[in-house]
Amino acid sequence: MLMPKRVKYRKTQHGRMRGKATRGNKVSFGEFGLMATECGEVSDRQIEAARVAMMRFIKKGGKVWVRIFPDKPITRKPAETRMGKGKGDPDHWAVVIKPGRVMYEVQGLTAEQAKEAMKLVGGKLSVKTRFVSRIE
Repeated sequence: MLMPKRVKYRKTQHGRMRGKATRGNKVSFGEFGLMATECGEVSDRQIEAARVAMMRFIKKGGKVWVRIFPDKPITRKPAETRMGKGKGDPDHWAVVIKPGRVMYEVQGLTAEQAKEAMKLVGGKLSVKTRFVSRIE
């Protein structure tokens, strides 16, 4: 799965998901993209599952950019463990998504093909999304 090579701190605080995305909110590389319409966390497994689904659909027809990377460690305490004794160990990695963030981009497909591919990708993610194009 995707994860950083190294991080400064092993555990991070949860933080708050407020506001709109100010960076990564335009289609920059491809012709069509998938934009988030709500806040949420997307895990490394979801990112990879969505990428695989898109690659299987488009086969060798186009080029794909994944514009998000999981850089936030999510911790979990083991099952059947009593409360206390500190924060749990890092379990997986995630990325915080804000509304307006373009997560995937694709080039070299027709608008209908790209829309269908992005629909498949959106089904794999834990945030609501919408299809966008560079023209908008």
